[in-house]
Amino acid sequence: MKNSMNPVYKLVFVMMAMLFVQSCDDKFNDIEGQLNADDLDYSATEDMVQALVGAYNIFATRGWEEPLLLSVRGDDVNAGGLGDQQPFADTDNFVYDQGYWMYNSLWNLHYGDIVSLNTEISLIENFQAFATETDVAKGDQYIAEIKVMRAWLHFNLARVWGDVFIIQTNQPDAEIADGTASKNEVMQFISDQMDEVIPLLPNMRPNERTDIPGGVTRYTAYALKAMAHLEMEDYQGVADAAGAIISSNKFSLYPDYYSLFKKPGELSDESLMELQFSDYGSSTGDTFYHLYAPFGPQTWTPARANASGGWGFYEPSMKFIKFMLDRGETERLETSVIFTDRGITELQTDPNYATLPSFVNNTTRDGDVFNDYARALFASGKHYLPSVQITAGRNDYGGGKNFIVIRYAEVLLMYAEALTRGATGSGMTADQAVNLIRARADMPSVSGVSSDDVMDEKYAELGMEWGIRYFDMIRLDNFSELSYDGRSFTADKQLLPYPQAQVDALPTLSGSSD
Repeated sequence: MKNSMNPVYKLVFVMMAMLFVQSCDDKFNDIEGQLNADDLDYSATEDMVQALVGAYNIFATRGWEEPLLLSVRGDDVNAGGLGDQQPFADTDNFVYDQGYWMYNSLWNLHYGDIVSLNTEISLIENFQAFATETDVAKGDQYIAEIKVMRAWLHFNLARVWGDVFIIQTNQPDAEIADGTASKNEVMQFISDQMDEVIPLLPNMRPNERTDIPGGVTRYTAYALKAMAHLEMEDYQGVADAAGAIISSNKFSLYPDYYSLFKKPGELSDESLMELQFSDYGSSTGDTFYHLYAPFGPQTWTPARANASGGWGFYEPSMKFIKFMLDRGETERLETSVIFTDRGITELQTDPNYATLPSFVNNTTRDGDVFNDYARALFASGKHYLPSVQITAGRNDYGGGKNFIVIRYAEVLLMYAEALTRGATGSGMTADQAVNLIRARADMPSVSGVSSDDVMDEKYAELGMEWGIRYFDMIRLDNFSELSYDGRSFTADKQLLPYPQAQVDALPTLSGSSD
């Protein structure tokens, strides 16, 4: 269950991040983002934590286009955005424009943040030269936390482009000159890094931390290690890493799936990595927000007047909705998909869906009405924050909502898949892992689960989240699932082409990722 102190701790964390950025950024970094050593007193080791807080700020400051581009090629998500950003819609249909700004932005933001995180590591190392043994150990933990953040960014880059650079310094010219590493090499790098940092990280859930509530712990690292081994199709490695999380007995599923993705579910016992945002509970002044407008409807009638709508750039697919209806899903479908009247009408043109459950309507249980709008038929419920949960006086769509990155449900399903593919594990059986997920969703228990059963469960449980579905289908060469609603997916479409701007600038990068 959610720790009742989390809102206070979250406030402290985000305010620390804002203060660091506003007051210390110029002190710690020059205009090029590199270390400005002359302005720092490294003997003031009490300031070392500011570099860690700065790293969390860097990590949380994601561009709005990043989660969209990572997810849009899956059969759970459509681009929406009709009439705008045509190359984004083309990407959803596996037609790639090497010069499209989103591709270059994802590359630049991820690598820019990797270099910035490496700068924070350098700062901590400089402080350690003046630190006591206790503070040196604390610095080692801080560096370990940053390496987990850095690994997640490398993880995304390798899944999107395949062969990419591994960058571990804030002056990466030599690393770039050495050329790219293969996807498997990047995943092995991540696994090795997680082995290095796990002993240095707190042995607790992220929400148990009182210094940086919601911060990285050793179980975040175990989860990322499991994800890397899943990409390498090393299922025993998956089972071992995921099993370490399960066997800790520290994590549990948040009981209310609908609320998990809203304010009540923030920093729950299910969360292993979560980007934190806030307006500090104030109707005026500074905010630290993620821009959720791309996920929102162009028009709506919010229960709380004056709450803003969005851009309609992210839409659950009709295929996903029909899959969920066919399974008899209720809680997960209502949570994942927000309907418009136009979308419902389109769904009902298929006689198999002429009669729909009562919760399939354009009004959420929190009283927000999603009116018809041109750019999409549906909206993502996982990226929706009820208008009544937005701080009074604030109007941004989703204002202050956290962004879950890794959660225990994904760990359970990775573990279950690994067992069905021949791995052994001591955490629990595959049936037990899947049935924990299904029980929370008010679905009946199953027995003798197969790999296909687990993949269906992942589709239902993790739809619309960080491209998990797309990358699962790529890993399994299950290209037929991606050929839907007129799309035709072929093996040569697995990776995005390297951004043209990067090909032009980096001699060691080929013209396309293979």
